[in-house]
Amino acid sequence: MLKKTLWFLFVLCAITIGLYPAIYFMVDREFGLLSSKSADLLSNLSWNIGFYTHILGGGIALLAGWSQFMPGLRKRRPRLHRNLGKLYIAGVLLSGVAGLMIGFFATGGLIAAAGFICLALVWLYTTVLAYTHIRHGRVAAHQYWMLYSYAACFAAVTLRIWLPLLVLTFQDFNTAYRIVAWLCWVPNLWVVWYFLAPRLEE
Repeated sequence: MLKKTLWFLFVLCAITIGLYPAIYFMVDREFGLLSSKSADLLSNLSWNIGFYTHILGGGIALLAGWSQFMPGLRKRRPRLHRNLGKLYIAGVLLSGVAGLMIGFFATGGLIAAAGFICLALVWLYTTVLAYTHIRHGRVAAHQYWMLYSYAACFAAVTLRIWLPLLVLTFQDFNTAYRIVAWLCWVPNLWVVWYFLAPRLEE
């Protein structure tokens, strides 16, 4: 029952936050994280392209990625599994590269920027490794690195869990954002390393 509940919450969060970027295309420029950006940055064409590419690609990756961990899908619908995997990789490449670019302009200064830049690099690196391994038929290694890749992807979810709690605790958005730039993804990787990855070796 616990396992099914956790899986349900995992899928629900992935789908909900995967669809969340659509809101940015339908509301004014003061919504969500955009409200913390300066007018100069919001008027910068390159940054806007990077931002919208980042959230769109990230949404695609979140929506496509969770299904990759369903053993039944891999066995019964291998073509669908592969196609969703390709969609996930496309989303990661778009979002990761764009996230790397806009990370330099993160709210909260150098600490926050470093956190998000490192996240983008880790996400791209683990995804490329996962893809390279499956291209060479190394299924176990592919599964191992996909766990880390999606843990980095899932930072979009954990950021939205941690951020309001941190703002409430510190009563300062910039302080909370500097912390969440690291907290949204480092513990995710630890959970994979400590709980999930060892099970692949059993």
